[in-house]
Amino acid sequence: MTRLEQWVGIKGTALTWFKSSKTRLSLWLQGRFPLHLLKTSMGSLRDPSWGHFYSVCMCHLLVTLGSQKQEHILSLLQTPKVAFAASLGGNGLQKTTTGNKNLIYKDVLTNVGGAYNSQTGEFTAPVRGVYYIRFTANSPTDFPMSAVLYKNGAEIQLIAHEQPSGEGSDTASNGAALLLEEGDKLKMVLWLNTQIWDNSNHHSTFSGFLLFPM
Repeated sequence: MTRLEQWVGIKGTALTWFKSSKTRLSLWLQGRFPLHLLKTSMGSLRDPSWGHFYSVCMCHLLVTLGSQKQEHILSLLQTPKVAFAASLGGNGLQKTTTGNKNLIYKDVLTNVGGAYNSQTGEFTAPVRGVYYIRFTANSPTDFPMSAVLYKNGAEIQLIAHEQPSGEGSDTASNGAALLLEEGDKLKMVLWLNTQIWDNSNHHSTFSGFLLFPM
């Protein structure tokens, strides 16, 4: 059986109340409030005229707060959900001796919002905002490793780098919060005369998420 709850609202200066079986969220968004809130606040008021005046003031206050709550909830609902993570996966060793090479992370772990393209290896910012971007790189230590983050085709001085050490393999990482404009493109590049390695254990990754829009 559907349960009806008593709710209170305001129309002009008149206090109105009604029963409803709608979800609480939808009623809060309409500026309606549970009747028991006003009853609790008015419990110590004995004078009916003051009680009515107080109830109208309280309802105005609650409606104002409700509109602010509504704006906040709607802004949260409208904020794009953006998060991605991908790895080079089972591509094994990639090495370049003739020029820089774009890294394409084809093994997609997460792609909420669809802003990462596993065919090009590029992340495209869907909205202007601050994003946290992070990457890791793994490689055997017989050759240098340099994985570099580029924005719109230009290096932005975020590098995961290791020199040969003879220790088997090394992993380097880097990350930063970046202000991106809508449509900005990020990609990872393997520098000339360096190498990178990965397998199904996801040692070399590229990831990020939207912290907040601006």
